[in-house]
Amino acid sequence: MDHQHGRLLLVGGTHGNERTAPWILQCWKAQPALLTSPLPTTTCIGNPEAYGANRRYIDRDLNRCFTEALLRDRSCTIREVIRARELVDAYGPGGNDPHGLVLDMHTTTAAMGSSVVTCGERPVDLALAALMHQAVGMPVYLFQINEDQPEECGFLVRRWPCGLVLEVGPVAQGIVDVRTVRKTTACLDGLLDVLRDCLTGKARMPETMVIHRHLASLDWPRDRDGRRIACLHPDRPRWDWTLLYPGDPLFLMETGETVAYQGEEPVWPVFCNEASYEEKGIALSLTRRETMTPPAAGLEALLALLRS
Repeated sequence: MDHQHGRLLLVGGTHGNERTAPWILQCWKAQPALLTSPLPTTTCIGNPEAYGANRRYIDRDLNRCFTEALLRDRSCTIREVIRARELVDAYGPGGNDPHGLVLDMHTTTAAMGSSVVTCGERPVDLALAALMHQAVGMPVYLFQINEDQPEECGFLVRRWPCGLVLEVGPVAQGIVDVRTVRKTTACLDGLLDVLRDCLTGKARMPETMVIHRHLASLDWPRDRDGRRIACLHPDRPRWDWTLLYPGDPLFLMETGETVAYQGEEPVWPVFCNEASYEEKGIALSLTRRETMTPPAAGLEALLALLRS
């Protein structure tokens, strides 16, 4: 079935309380002419059970369930692990209906606008992200995979030969907001235009691309019982994608005291005050802004994948 690998899988609702992408898929089903993809395209709800319950997940975050160990463990009865296995068995490169590319569509409560996330540094992912950055101007967040932290691995996109994560915000969990729908649709149109240019030979890789490389995540200050005792400092008019310097105000404590950022270098925060990260002990993530040369081999791999 290798001839089918040049197919695109669009996933919405990997987190069941993120309603934007499922709404777009619902509109496409009602109005098929709205989806004009240059590739054979399949759409699906990532976590239908959580989506039906309007919850992020039922047993476990689906977007951490795609590790090789979990997928191999056929005795595991965690519902999201079973669902991950279903998706890979159906649409993965060795599945019944293989797809080569996947876009996992998310929203965030953080005021990040529209951005694209690469999970790791696979050349083919970086190439597609570079083309997206060039076409739409979306920031690229490079989340580095640390195999020593399995709880932060297991991302859906890693199970496909090429995969990106789309993040659009801010929007509250559990609602459909038309402005966020339109921003997400614009990003999708940009992706489809990029793929169209690849197929017609018009795609040209930019000489450089700007990325925000993940460095670390910070938890909220907490007391001995684990109770959160701070919020983000109000003196910054904007948190996401803006420079945070050593000594800048970071947290405002319940006592009224200010806690400053103690790092050794300026950083660019992202996912600031993301509601779903409270359970993960993450107040914000820190990145370093870098300029890199997109890997030429990545574009070659992307074109081969699209045309196979």
